[in-house]
Amino acid sequence: MKLLILGATGPTGRQVVESALRSGDQVTAMVRNPAALGDLAESLTTVTGDATSRRDVAAALAGQDTVIAALGRGNSVAADDLFTRSSAAVIAAAEEAGVSRLVWLSSFGVGHTLAWSSPTQKLIYRTLLRSIYANKEIADGHIRSSGLDWTVVYPTRLTHGPARGTYRADDRLPMKGNPTISRADVAAFMHQAAHRAEWIHRTAVISD
Repeated sequence: MKLLILGATGPTGRQVVESALRSGDQVTAMVRNPAALGDLAESLTTVTGDATSRRDVAAALAGQDTVIAALGRGNSVAADDLFTRSSAAVIAAAEEAGVSRLVWLSSFGVGHTLAWSSPTQKLIYRTLLRSIYANKEIADGHIRSSGLDWTVVYPTRLTHGPARGTYRADDRLPMKGNPTISRADVAAFMHQAAHRAEWIHRTAVISD
């Protein structure tokens, strides 16, 4: 499969790249700074661009089968409209390039998943992460109402731990406390979902 990965230099996106390369996929990473890919740059095609630019994304999508977006704001708690702008760019670019499959990384507690959160999670989502989650909710809505074959992934609190392969993934999961999931497991799920029709037009909650 020919994959375009957005957010490839981030902590989760890099894990997606590594998972795709291990499986033998042909990977293209669109990044602002190619040097940030380090040694991975030798194993994939690199395109310099901005994920909020329809023109840049459309150019990178030419000839691809699927786009996986693992965009994030790092340690910032300010959204800066990243998710709304990038979702609009990706939807328009995918339609222009004739690419229908999209796997999009969101966060558990965004939108309709807030109602399923534990009291501990709700406190965090409604305070510290309020700006980012509000922006993600709008972006996720745009994706779900698009004509693409989308999957939106809602992981619980992300860690840098190793992949365990024993995570739970479903349309809805019971929550207690503030559960976690490793970025490596999220990346593995996103890569697998890109290859499977079963997750098309579904929102996947994922947690340990």
